Amino acid sequence: METSAELLAQTIGARVKNERKKHEWTLDQLAELACISRRMLVNVEQGTANPSVSILLKLSDALGLGLPALVEPPEARRSRITRAGDGATLWTGPNGGRGVLMAGTDAPDVVELWDWSLAPGERHQSEAHAEGTRELLHLLKGSLAVEVDGQIHELKAGDAMSFHGDTAHSYSNTHKTTATFSLCVYEPGVGHAHKSEITHVK
Repeated sequence: METSAELLAQTIGARVKNERKKHEWTLDQLAELACISRRMLVNVEQGTANPSVSILLKLSDALGLGLPALVEPPEARRSRITRAGDGATLWTGPNGGRGVLMAGTDAPDVVELWDWSLAPGERHQSEAHAEGTRELLHLLKGSLAVEVDGQIHELKAGDAMSFHGDTAHSYSNTHKTTATFSLCVYEPGVGHAHKSEITHVK
């Protein structure tokens, strides 16, 4: 029986492959645009890879989709509901933490809503996102250290912060209880950076 992780990998793979074919790109062309290896792209399309959030962001940007559209089938409905437990788990920590994408808007100006938990001792490192990316974080339970561009901010339950996501940042839980937080990510102009490159790719 397939696990939810396997089904998610297959959903992402099918979406990437379908979108690549819509653009009439080869594997090499999309891999070059997304700045990832051809082998990784093949594994993603086959649903056999467990790509990082960073890889998925590169693919979604290259395809002009936005991350939310990459992890769910296209729908014509104006309203989309993600039931409890049905979000896309795109990060899992060694001690049980999870990063779950709960909802998002369509490109070009993409807003993502995440449900995060970091177990004691866990840390999630994120490289700089696309230029103009902004993040809003609301800590619901526990304590959290957020490092942005080398500066560490200590948060306690109830605290919130906003910061630039287009610089290196990380979330760490050095305490003895699990930290849970909501994260909203705004990424403007998804796919725009590749428009001039696309004309040379075809």
